[in-house]
Formats: sequence, C-alpha cells, structure tokens
Amino acid sequence: MVEGFEHRAGDGASRYLPVAEHGLIGDLQSVALVGTDGTIDWYCCPSFDSPSVFASILDADRGGSFELATTTRATTKQFYFPDTNVLITRFFTDDGVGEVQDFMPVAGSGECERHRLIRRVVCVRGSVPFRTRVAPRFGYGAEPHVLRLHDGMAIFESASLTLALTSTVPFEHDDRDAWADFKLAEGDAEVFALDRISDCVLPRGCPHAEADREFNATVKFWRRWLSSSRYRGRWREMVHRSALTLKLLTYAPTGAIVAAPTTSLPERIGGERNWDYRYVWVRDAAFCVYALLRLGFTDEAEAFMDFLIKYVSLRGDGADGPLQIMYGIDGRTDLPERVLDHLEGHRGSAPVRVGNDAVGQLQLDIYGALIDSIYLYDKWGQPISSDHWDQVCTLVDWVCDHWDQPDEGIWETRGGRRDFLYSRLMCWVAIERAIRLANHRGLPADLRRWRQARDTIYRRIMDRGWSAERRAFVQYEGGGVLDAALLMMPLGKFVSPTDPKWLSTLDALTADLVSDSLVYRYDPQASPDGLRGEEGTFSICSFWYVEAMVRAGRVDEARLAFEKMLTYANHLGLYAEEISRTGEQQGNFPQAFTHLALISAAFNLDRALG
Repeated sequence: MVEGFEHRAGDGASRYLPVAEHGLIGDLQSVALVGTDGTIDWYCCPSFDSPSVFASILDADRGGSFELATTTRATTKQFYFPDTNVLITRFFTDDGVGEVQDFMPVAGSGECERHRLIRRVVCVRGSVPFRTRVAPRFGYGAEPHVLRLHDGMAIFESASLTLALTSTVPFEHDDRDAWADFKLAEGDAEVFALDRISDCVLPRGCPHAEADREFNATVKFWRRWLSSSRYRGRWREMVHRSALTLKLLTYAPTGAIVAAPTTSLPERIGGERNWDYRYVWVRDAAFCVYALLRLGFTDEAEAFMDFLIKYVSLRGDGADGPLQIMYGIDGRTDLPERVLDHLEGHRGSAPVRVGNDAVGQLQLDIYGALIDSIYLYDKWGQPISSDHWDQVCTLVDWVCDHWDQPDEGIWETRGGRRDFLYSRLMCWVAIERAIRLANHRGLPADLRRWRQARDTIYRRIMDRGWSAERRAFVQYEGGGVLDAALLMMPLGKFVSPTDPKWLSTLDALTADLVSDSLVYRYDPQASPDGLRGEEGTFSICSFWYVEAMVRAGRVDEARLAFEKMLTYANHLGLYAEEISRTGEQQGNFPQAFTHLALISAAFNLDRALG
C-alpha cells in the first residue's frame, strides 16, 4: 500500500461503506458503484457479468478500487446531474469545495466500441488538495496483472483484460497500481479516464476538451431518453430516478434486463443469503417491461421481446418447462454457481458467489409475468408478430398441462418444491391474458381448452388456497403460512380488490408481515426455505402493499405507507433488495424489482388521488 494512503483505515466493518452509500453510473453494458467518499467499489468490464475489476465492496483488501478524494477532512454530498445518470460527489473542506463528476459515455454495442469510465475533478470554491489511487484487481481479485507505461498512460495488463489509465496530472506507480497527489485552485479541473483496450481499441488520451464533449454528450443522451416519459404525477423525481435506474440495468447489445448489477451483497450481514443477480430473470425483466411501458418507453419493451425471440430457445414440452427462469445477458443457459473463497464478502459476509444454481429451478409464475408483459406490449406498444404469437401458444399450452405441479416458487426457496399459491395465480394470469389477446386480435387459439384450464385453476385456488382458520389465502395449499406475493392477487386481476376474502387476507398480511409500511416476504421460521438466518423486509412487497391498498380503496393509508417507503431510499433515491430492522439497505443494489414496483405504485396511487 502506498505510504500515507490508506483505504478506509480501520478494521472489520469500518473498512466498508454501507451499501446505500453508493451511486450508480453505467453505459448500458456495465455499471460502476461510486461511494460517497469518492471510491469506485464495484466495476465489471466490459459487461455486467464480466469478472470484476474493482470489487472492494466485497473485499476491502483484495477486491480492488479506484479512489479519488480530498486529503483533508471533508464532508461529502452526492447527487445526480438533473435528469441524467451522471453522478457528482462534492467535497466540502475548510479551504474550499471540490467535486468529482463520474460518468460512462454511452457508445454503440460492437466489439470494437470503447468502454470508458471518466472521472473529472473540479474545484468550485477556494482550493482543495486531492489524491487518487487506481488499484485494479482483475478476475474477482484472483488474476494477476502488471502495469507498464505507454505514451504517458498506465496500461494494466492481465490475461483476460487490459485497461488504460489516462490522466491530465502526472502520476506515480509501481508494478500494479498508480497514484497521484494534486491541488486544485478555484476553476481548475483534472481528468482521469479508464478505457478497455483490445486489438481494435487502442489507448487514447482524454484531454480536457474531449472530457467536456463526452460529459455534454452523456448528459444529452440521458435527457433525450427521459424526455419520452409520460409521467406527470406527484412523485415525478422518484419515478424518473427509478426509470433511469431501470434503463441502466438494460444490456443494449441484446435487450436483456438484469435483476441487479451486483453479486453477493448480503441480505443479512454475516448471513449466507448472498446471490449473483447479474442475469436476466424472466419474471423481473417482464415486470420491468410493464413499468417502462406505463411511462411510455416502448423501445425497451421491443428490445426485450427481440431478446426472447433471438436468444431464448424453447426447450420442449417436458415437466421442467419450455423456459428457464433466468438466462445470461447473451441468452446463454449455463450459469454454474461457484464460491470465491478468496474474497471475504461485504463486511465479512461470506460466501461470495458467481453464477446462480437457481437457474435449474422450476418456477411456474414466470409464465404469467411474461405473457402479461406481452399482452401489455401488444396493447401499449406494437402488435405482436405471428412468430411471437406462436411462441405464446406454445407456452400457454404447456401451462395448461403442467400448472398443477409443485415448484420452488417466486422466492426461489431451496427447501423443496411445494404447491405455491402464487405459482397457481400466475398460471391463471398466463392463460387469461392469452385469451384476452386472442380475442382482441382474432388470433388462432384453442380457446375452449384454455378457458377450461383457466377456470379449473381459479376454482382450485378458491378451494385449496383459502384457509378458513386464518381467514386468508395462504402461501401453499394445505398450509397456514402467509406470503406477501399474494398481494399480486388483485394486481393481477384474479380477485376483486374489494372482495371480502381479499380484504380479510389484506388484514391478515398487515397483521403478520407488515412493519411500519415495510413488508416481509414470509416467515422463514414458520415456512423453512432451506437457508439459515433471517432476512429484512422485501422492498418490492412494500410497494405491492401500497398498490393493493389503493385498489382496496384505502387511499389515505396507501399514501402514508408510500411516503414512509420513500424515506427508506438512499440519498439518490436508490433501493437495494431489502431493508433491515434499522433501516439499512441489504442485498444486491440497486434492484430492478424494487424500482419497477415503485413506478407502478406511484402511477396507481397518483391516479387514485386524482
């Protein structure tokens, strides 16, 4: 370590910023997490699921980082340049104010495109001393590299990836890292750029004029994209931040949408519920399409539909289903899970995993989420093609034959398959939406068979999914455990939002699973899921709860719960997967699921308020 330069001095948890103390930048192929102290703690290059270059959020010592901060005591504040994904971190010192502007220019999607991360440092008042340290650790910190100089640039070379650091200030280096100390007076600026280098992308400097052009082009790109939004409601800033976040989680070359851009951020500090979310969950992506369509972003929906047609092959009509629950961002089906034993995990929360064994699970609900999004795309976007419809028919026919088998369910439990009610519900949605689409467009379909299967599922849920003892619909047939996923029953139009059985269920969910507007998925003690430890409240469920109350006519309660939920966002309006008892963000960050649910809840609550 460079003398006098300590990365987050201390031991244990003090070496880690909380997950929520980060902002997100990206170029629609990968992202970086930037801490409020100016450190890039997470960056995979050139794509979401590439091995990490900076991963100090998972191991402060071995993960690698790009530090850029003042050398004097400072307070910091972080915000987005308005209506963009350009992130600004401000440093307030006794002698002046400086800021770091972080962004990734959005390039094309070809093999020879430059993947560039730009950090521009500006002194806006007085004078401010800065220090930087660029310490990449390739291959999740396991792949060695060397540093060499080329035309004043630092070239970091590993077996699988080469990066070039260009700087407008002189820097020192050893055989692995580069660092610099410099002082800025008011109006001064310096630029650091980190580029991926390949056979067809050569090292190139980033002088002030080019950094200025790239900054302006990036701002223009995001503002032009956001200008398509139709939302004009009460929570425009939060809704638009969620939309911008969902856009950052799209992979432009294929139209894929990842569930989250990180891996193994713990659902509970010290626990084992640490998963890799840098893949395309059919359910999550389908719900994202719904949220973006709501706001008027049809291009993203079309791109995802193209992803399905081009990269997802139906795998026959066996019991495991024609679809996997998730795919790689390039459509690959093999996502083997392994543990990176050399990384200690965020605040010591091992294991760190890459890949995801849940890829082999059966989750029947994905068919409802997907076909509902196709139905909405046909309604709000473009009429689906004949090829799309043929695939829909294949999926619906399979659902008609296999809806009644046990599965692992929406929450990907690892405790064995059950007859989950939510899975039955979404099978009903799959068939019901397909029937609507066929009737609306006059498309060919075995409507008699589909209606019979739809009605059989409905009666099965009403008969075996209702607990007279709990006076509520329950998690699985024959059980007495509640499940927040059932908040989708009125949202999916399965049951009237004012049906007495549903209102009784809503009251039971409120009593069992809700804490200050925050909603737990289920009680793992009452319904073991094959994993040790507890978890926090699940943020998507909290927004589902708001929407369910809106539809039940409890608008004042819904608005209070929604406003409370907004206070749990981080300083930039971002959400991880879960929220702890003390209000901390937990799990992978930011999570698409949560942001799409925020959009839907805000849209429906705003409409109810008039």
